[in-house]
Amino acid sequence: MLSPKKSKRRKWQTGRKSAARLMKPETRGISVAFGSHGLKATTPARITSNQLEAARRALSRAAGKTAKIWIRIFPDRPVTKKAAEVGMGSGKGDVEHYVFEVRPGRVIFEVDGAPEAMAREALRKAGTKLPISTRIVARN
Repeated sequence: MLSPKKSKRRKWQTGRKSAARLMKPETRGISVAFGSHGLKATTPARITSNQLEAARRALSRAAGKTAKIWIRIFPDRPVTKKAAEVGMGSGKGDVEHYVFEVRPGRVIFEVDGAPEAMAREALRKAGTKLPISTRIVARN
């Protein structure tokens, strides 16, 4: 799974779950830059490295051998969890996995080198593996 090789801080602060802040549209990574078609998020969520890998596998299998695939996000935010049946106190838990916080408008995957119908079907299959609603966009 994807995780940072090295980070300045091992654990991040929790972050607030403000619905208004999460629903603000993304300002970076909103256009298809590398490929001809892309998968764009329409709802906010945290995408784990496992979910991203499952979507990547589905995409690469459905797109074919000639297709080039770009992953436009990287899970670098650590999520901690304390072990089961451990009492309160005695510090924060260990890092369990890494996530990327997606806001509406962010392009997650891009595909090039595949026919349009095949690329759209591959991106649709990859979108079903993610915990967000997505739409397929083409390069302008």
